Amino acid sequence: MITKDISKGIEALYKNELVALPTETVYGLAGNAYNESAIKKIFELKKRPLYNPLIVHLHSTEQLKEVAKEIPEKAKILAEKFWPGSLTLVLKKQDHISDLVTAGKDTVAVRVPQHLMALALLEQLDFPLVAPSANPFGSISPTSAQHVWDYFQDKLPVILDGGNCSNGVESTIVGFRGDTVVLYRHGSVSVEEIEQVVGRIEMVIHDNATPDAPGMLSKHYAPKTPAILTDHIEEEVLKNTGKNIGVLVFKDQLKGNETVHQEILSSEGNLKEASKNLYAALHRLDAMKLDIIIAERFPDYGLGITLNDRLSRAVKR
Repeated sequence: MITKDISKGIEALYKNELVALPTETVYGLAGNAYNESAIKKIFELKKRPLYNPLIVHLHSTEQLKEVAKEIPEKAKILAEKFWPGSLTLVLKKQDHISDLVTAGKDTVAVRVPQHLMALALLEQLDFPLVAPSANPFGSISPTSAQHVWDYFQDKLPVILDGGNCSNGVESTIVGFRGDTVVLYRHGSVSVEEIEQVVGRIEMVIHDNATPDAPGMLSKHYAPKTPAILTDHIEEEVLKNTGKNIGVLVFKDQLKGNETVHQEILSSEGNLKEASKNLYAALHRLDAMKLDIIIAERFPDYGLGITLNDRLSRAVKR
């Protein structure tokens, strides 16, 4: 059931059922973070590996001490600056947080979402929510209630419709090693924005059999259609002449290619707008049963780094 009535979501969550929840990043598959039955349902429905940790969603910074301890000063500064918002902090977990949430690690990933419907729902619960993206593991993330319905249909009792996600890509994830802030995942908050607040941060992004944070696996966010990422999009289109081609470009439409299905992410060349449109465009192209999707690499700064990260994982086979 797709609805705008958050009371339906609250009712389902108190029964330890799952609810699709809009956030400013992507739609989440939400369940009670303190109930192992609900947490297991998330892994089962998504077919998500148990070694991949979940993010705990809070209604406010004040709730942080319920789930985390020994909070570094720089974590407090980042929370003050970016919450509610698209920054996830990896912190020492409180003992009662289930190992299912943390993949057996002694740390927990947490954030306060910015979406008004998500906050309104969280404020009426007496528990936080775990809420990975509301899609089968490894698939394109959903940025609308319809995307979630297309994936799960009536397997979910409630899909809360909060409109299209305003940011369109997942949260940035950082952790802490002593006084050093470390980056685990590029996301909606750019590295430059974080460094303006806490100084230089360390990059520790890698493909790990047991990742330290969500979203670190090398293949992720992927369409069913074969896809490539390139700096030379016109050359790749020529190489694939005769095929049914979809093209994902940043701002400039390909000329003289009327037979190619084109998705232009921002005609103004705005990276924030491109970020908002990325997954929706991938969903549209993937639904067209194309032979190949050719994606143009973004400028390698700011949110362009995040978009290149998502596309490089999406095209990996």
